[in-house]
Amino acid sequence: MEELQQPSGPVTLVISEVVETSQVDAYEAWTRGINRDARQFEGFLGVEIIRPRDHDYPEYVVIVKFESYDRLRQWLISPTYRDWMDQSYGLISARSQQHLPNGLELWFTLPQARSRGRAPLPPPPYYKQVVLGVLAVYPLILLANVLLGALLGGLPPLLGLFISVIFVSALLTYPVMPWLSQGLGFWLYPKARRPKARRPKASPR
Repeated sequence: MEELQQPSGPVTLVISEVVETSQVDAYEAWTRGINRDARQFEGFLGVEIIRPRDHDYPEYVVIVKFESYDRLRQWLISPTYRDWMDQSYGLISARSQQHLPNGLELWFTLPQARSRGRAPLPPPPYYKQVVLGVLAVYPLILLANVLLGALLGGLPPLLGLFISVIFVSALLTYPVMPWLSQGLGFWLYPKARRPKARRPKASPR
C-alpha cells in the first residue's frame, strides 16, 4: 500500500471550542495551563486565542502552530495533552479541530462548527476571498503610508517598500484577517446557522 504523505513545513491546528456558559472562568484558567505546557514541547511556534463576542454563545477559536506535522503529533499523543483533555470534561460543550498546512489558509477556513461531530465548512468562493483580501489589505496600505511615510522617505525605494510589506503582513496575519473573517462569517459562510433552542415539552397534566 502507498504510504500517505503528511504535510511538510509549519502546521496550524485550529480548534473551535464552545464553552459552557457557567464554566468560562474555569475554561480561561484551563486554556492558560494547556498553552503553557504546549510551549515546552519541541517545535512549538505559537498560539493565538480569538475570544467570543457573544457571551450567550462562548465559542473560542484557538490557533496553535508547530514547525511540522510530526512535532504537532508528538504533542497531541503526549500524556501531558491527554491529561489536559481529561481536565476539560465539563467545561466544553462542543469541540472541532482542523489541521492546516500553513497559516495563510487560516484566513479563509476558520471553523464554524456549532455542534459535535459536524465537519468544518469548505472555504468561501474565490470572489469572496478576493473581496475579503481587498477589505483587509487596502486600509493597511493606507495606514502604512500614514505611519511610516515620513520615516521611510529617506530610504531607498525598495528598502522602504520592504519595510512597509513587513508592517502590512504582520498586521494582516494577526489580528486583522482573523478578526475580519470572524466578523464577516455570516457572509463568508451563509450556510452556517446556529441551532435553534429546543422548546421544552409540555408536561402532562
